[in-house]
Amino acid sequence: MNPTRSGAAVAAAVTLLYANSAALAHGFAGQRFFPATILTDDPFVADEMSIPQISVNPPGPDGARSTDYQIDLSKRITPDTDVTIREQWQYLQPQGLPAVTGLGGLQTGAQYQLFVNGPHEALGLVGLNVSWAHTGRVQALGAPDFTTLSPTFDFGKGLGDLPRSLPWLRPFAITGNLGFDFPTKVESAGVPNPNNFNYGFAFEYSLPYLQCCVKDIGLREPFNRLIPLVEVAFTTPINRVPASQTIGTIQPGVIWAGQYFQIGAEAIIPANRVTGHGYGGVVQFHIYLDDLFPHSIGKPISEWW
Repeated sequence: MNPTRSGAAVAAAVTLLYANSAALAHGFAGQRFFPATILTDDPFVADEMSIPQISVNPPGPDGARSTDYQIDLSKRITPDTDVTIREQWQYLQPQGLPAVTGLGGLQTGAQYQLFVNGPHEALGLVGLNVSWAHTGRVQALGAPDFTTLSPTFDFGKGLGDLPRSLPWLRPFAITGNLGFDFPTKVESAGVPNPNNFNYGFAFEYSLPYLQCCVKDIGLREPFNRLIPLVEVAFTTPINRVPASQTIGTIQPGVIWAGQYFQIGAEAIIPANRVTGHGYGGVVQFHIYLDDLFPHSIGKPISEWW
């Protein structure tokens, strides 16, 4: 086959896949696909599920090691609203002590899609997340004995609208989260519960976007579906404790995104000594319910009847 025709065929196929997925509305702004990120929250409502997400965390400041097994579910109520639920089972190995296992605190959320701007590949979302009191092992695993309300603003922006004279920058995208924690108790067992400022970002380079919308460089499966990325997330207390107690992680990794599911893996690097030391890792298997079941549970609940 003529190389030019072959390249055009590949680009057309990828574009068609994107168009079909875009009609199902998860994570798209124009031709830009935003994958479900692991560390930071997504800037779009969705019908999706992670089963499971497994994190081997870096050792904490006290040397304790932990592994988390987490399940996430997002379900659209209407095309512009969804609810989320998250729970995890934890394995904690303190230094010199027996291991402890159990559930962490239950987290739920409600989200509203503020806007989707296709030509500028931009997304915006507001939400309210809730961490519920006494839904995990409080003393053994440090699950909260108080409920926390966390309003958030999440955004995404692709660089595909840059001038065509900057082709290698156009596959870049950034997503981000900004939010605050409002605990319902100011202290627990003599330990203060501060209001926190939470902020995180994901910096992505989409090889599928490069192939379909910038230049076909001849990538084949599985490389033509890879999205390398670096995620960072931090929590800074704004009262009751010193601001120097900021904690956070830096997580470089890669996501392979198919039509019905994606697989992601990231390293976990503590951003400072307060967070921990050493290294960890996380893997995630994530399902697109709206693509798998477009005529049933993958639709917004408002469209079931």
